[in-house]
Amino acid sequence: MQRTDFGGMACSIARTLDVIGEPWSPLILRDVWAGFTRFEQIQADLGISRKVLTERLSHLVERGVLERRPYDRRPRYEYVLTEKGIQLLDVLMAMATWGDNWLAGEAGPPVLYRHHACGEISTADLHCAHCGESMHAGDVELLQGPGAAV
Repeated sequence: MQRTDFGGMACSIARTLDVIGEPWSPLILRDVWAGFTRFEQIQADLGISRKVLTERLSHLVERGVLERRPYDRRPRYEYVLTEKGIQLLDVLMAMATWGDNWLAGEAGPPVLYRHHACGEISTADLHCAHCGESMHAGDVELLQGPGAAV
């Protein structure tokens, strides 16, 4: 089955989906963030087939989200987040906040986030980079940007 190429679209959401838009990629990034950096660890945690994991890891490395680093004399590698990958974690934290609000059920969220700066348990929240005020979809107007398709 041919995968749709979203990377050429004049839309930052579509371009992001081109990198992490299939279901395994965000889970792989989550695992690497949580400290599962070796192929066998990720495969065991996710229960993903070796073939699919190999394809997904290669894709994430090619896209500059993960980096392969040797950890053994044999050709064995661990995967680490690049700066690009670390910034993508903010997207995953926003997804987790939505999932906690709408899908966690009575048991509550499966993961809590302790903020290093203040030591408190918190959630991800969007703020305006200019004024610092809370910023949500209803608070903004969409304008055509310089990279828009004309």
